[in-house]
Amino acid sequence: MRTKVAIIGSGPAGLLLGHLLRQAGVDAVIVERQAREHVAGRIRAGVLERVTTDLMERLGLGERMSREGLVETGFNLADGERLIRIEVEALTGRQVVVYGQTELTRDLIEAAPERGLEIVWEAGEVALHDIESDRPSVSFVAKGERRRLECDLIAGCDGYHGPSRRAIPASAAREYERAWPFGWLGILADVPPCHHELIYSNHERGFALASMRSPTRSRYYIQVPLDEKIDDWPDERLWDELALRLGPEAAANMTRGPALEKSIAPLRSYVFEPMRHGRLFLAGDAAHIVPPTGAKGLNLAASDVAYLSEAIIAWARDDGEARLAGYSERALARVWKAERFSWWLTGLMHRFPDTGPFERAMQIAELDYIAGSTAMRTAIAENYVGLPL
Repeated sequence: MRTKVAIIGSGPAGLLLGHLLRQAGVDAVIVERQAREHVAGRIRAGVLERVTTDLMERLGLGERMSREGLVETGFNLADGERLIRIEVEALTGRQVVVYGQTELTRDLIEAAPERGLEIVWEAGEVALHDIESDRPSVSFVAKGERRRLECDLIAGCDGYHGPSRRAIPASAAREYERAWPFGWLGILADVPPCHHELIYSNHERGFALASMRSPTRSRYYIQVPLDEKIDDWPDERLWDELALRLGPEAAANMTRGPALEKSIAPLRSYVFEPMRHGRLFLAGDAAHIVPPTGAKGLNLAASDVAYLSEAIIAWARDDGEARLAGYSERALARVWKAERFSWWLTGLMHRFPDTGPFERAMQIAELDYIAGSTAMRTAIAENYVGLPL
């Protein structure tokens, strides 16, 4: 097999990149180790920045997102007693859209055949070869046969556990990591949201988040210790804890229902540098992970793709190597700012093992300052809605 760009991974980063390249007439093939049904069914984030929605509109694939997505003009921080509204649209002139990553992925997958974007599903034993040469390739096993995909460039969009990042020699790389001492227990339920906007709550018992996927489907989270077990959290106990941590206003409007999905996810902050080595370019979770607190994971993948697609398209049109060479630096500048915001918000809203009366008082004092400071709310809104490319 032969193509211009081999893309490893069919998450949002790989799919967006593939569609953008095909739209520009650049040949690309996506190699995915999972089955299509598995990829299309993964439950993930759902708050989209303007950079992500703009890419979908640019591709002509934003019709369902525009019809079904929930436009949010603000969100709320809470201290267990009151809601502090961050007036995103009023302070920045921009909005975010709540549209599940599952739905966005589905839109991109379904459009692939008619756009001429080839996806090889269930590709096993994926390996990268000769990434420092001008003729790299990707080998894999599909339908019982070993295949080799020759290409000019490789885009590693295969997440933290994929082979792309591991193909870069340790001597050429640097990793930054913070493992947070807690996880998020999440519940997805077919019940109306308790509030028309997201609520991030700092309670003395720990963090809680009220989110949504649609007017009839809600997504809630609470902070739990890393050794917590889902079996210890029957639905009713989880609903009781959510009502307590989110505060009286949210609790009064909360509708309870059986869980469609329940899971515990640890929180990590991680950055891999550089995001380019030879003819290999990393994008999305292959290069960085953020805590979900700031809603940045999917959106950072989209901004990586915006930079990378621009560089590859220019290169394919004989614009030289300069933009390819500058990709990693451009992408990382935005990555670190998003990491900073997620790190700050995670620190503000969670209870830590060493949190005592003083640390708790500092968090409440900062929330109180945010409530009274337009400048502080503006800074939060600018970061939440997404910094410019």
